[in-house]
Amino acid sequence: MFTALAVVLALLPQSSPAFRAWNEPIEPFRVAGSLYYVGPKDITSLLVVTPAGHVLIDAGLEESAPIVVANIRQIGFRVEDVKILLSTHAHVDHAGGLARLKAVSGAKLYAGAADVELLERGGRGDFAFGDTLPFPAVKADVAVRDGDEVALGGVRFRAIATPGHTKGCTSWAFTIDDGGVARRVVMIGGTTAPGYRLVDNAAYPGIVQDFEATFRTLRSLEADIVFEGHGFAFDLEARRQGKRPFVDPAALKESVDKAEGAFRKALADQR
Repeated sequence: MFTALAVVLALLPQSSPAFRAWNEPIEPFRVAGSLYYVGPKDITSLLVVTPAGHVLIDAGLEESAPIVVANIRQIGFRVEDVKILLSTHAHVDHAGGLARLKAVSGAKLYAGAADVELLERGGRGDFAFGDTLPFPAVKADVAVRDGDEVALGGVRFRAIATPGHTKGCTSWAFTIDDGGVARRVVMIGGTTAPGYRLVDNAAYPGIVQDFEATFRTLRSLEADIVFEGHGFAFDLEARRQGKRPFVDPAALKESVDKAEGAFRKALADQR
């Protein structure tokens, strides 16, 4: 089963059309309360607005950065008021725009400790992709570990270690006020193994155990609103058009079931 990055690798060097399709601009919109979607069509970037400044989760490709900046401004907020950048993982399609957003906002970047060096290398030396999917190098200001919290303006973002997709892959959980109703939000860091070697992987010996721990961790969470890194993975278009609700307590289990099923099949095939 091909997944997002596997498709990109399969298309190299014709990957630009795939990236352009993911990076197609769409109108930014409010999801609930202080939570806004500000990314392009199929690469998630979330803005959480607080009285003390704003938090941005992921910044897409390098080419996504101008879209994210424009979208933040379009919904009436200043990019310069973004105080915190949260990274889910150090892949080109989610970390590629971080350097630009960090530069224009002056925000501090928080990232999973095991991804910090990969971010600083601009994706080069990735355990799965080597140097084939580079992005502008960016320095994390704070390395986070499982359970660490980042707080701003009354909103607390909890780092949840979900390794496998990258060694430092991090999901983020937080609660927003939606008209007096508390909504638990989970941004899944990444759960796919796109073309990865799962058996006897010398570059990542514990990859199977990490994926299995990630699925257990995600299954232990409860969420009202769930996002994944790519819109097509969680029916963003249908939800954006009102055909499926964003407030969907079954969404987390649906996402994990799908990801773990694909992982188990890939593992069985390799064994």
